[in-house]
Amino acid sequence: MPSPTRLYRIEHRGTPRYVVEQDEAWRLVEGDLFGEFRPGEPVPRTTVRVLAPVTPSKIVAVGLNYRDHAAEMGKPLPPEPLIFLKPPTALIGPGEPIVLPPGVGRVDYESELAIVIGRRAKRVPPKDAAAHVFGLTCANDVTARQLQSRDVQYTRAKGFDTFAPIGPCIARGLDGNALTVEGWVNDERRQSSNTREFIFAIEHLVSFISTVMTLLPGDVVLTGTPAGVGPLAAGDRVTVRIEGIGDLVNPVQAGS
Repeated sequence: MPSPTRLYRIEHRGTPRYVVEQDEAWRLVEGDLFGEFRPGEPVPRTTVRVLAPVTPSKIVAVGLNYRDHAAEMGKPLPPEPLIFLKPPTALIGPGEPIVLPPGVGRVDYESELAIVIGRRAKRVPPKDAAAHVFGLTCANDVTARQLQSRDVQYTRAKGFDTFAPIGPCIARGLDGNALTVEGWVNDERRQSSNTREFIFAIEHLVSFISTVMTLLPGDVVLTGTPAGVGPLAAGDRVTVRIEGIGDLVNPVQAGS
């Protein structure tokens, strides 16, 4: 697999800035991330805080997009993508804690590949959808499972603050329909699959969603989780690992 280009969003002198990774070094991005940009001055990697890679206007999530996950949830394969929204206020970046809300019962991790949109997309045909994808990142579709079972809609179960970890970077130049996706809790691997197991490929998802709502640069699409979802507990460390992108690591803590 060719080496992807990785872009990180960092806190630089008190301001969010993008850096591009070149030969294991970071350089500030000059210009428009979603237009024309170039590498600038170097930034020491050890002295910066990595932020969530984008600040989306919306986070669109896809349910039941792996055959094995649909089976473990006891649900039939969907005839078309099942989509729902997570609020931007749920977004956190690498290293930030997932906070378990008091009184909601079981809260699960869901390791996912996420799409970062790079161009405005409205009613885009599948053959043109790839041109609207800027890059890929890791995501965790944290879910209050008992609330999900109880509610008709997914909004409450999926929408708590801190329930959308994303990062650590945006990777460009990867085939998103052929990547290994893993989920780890502490030092135990709980999920392992490949996006070849998608029911609906990335191009289909972007096209389908764009017929419902206009996707804007920086918006994020979560592509579904494979089998192996399970509960989190305060004190856990949860990792989403995707080849070519890296590790999204978040601690878990109890809320009050």
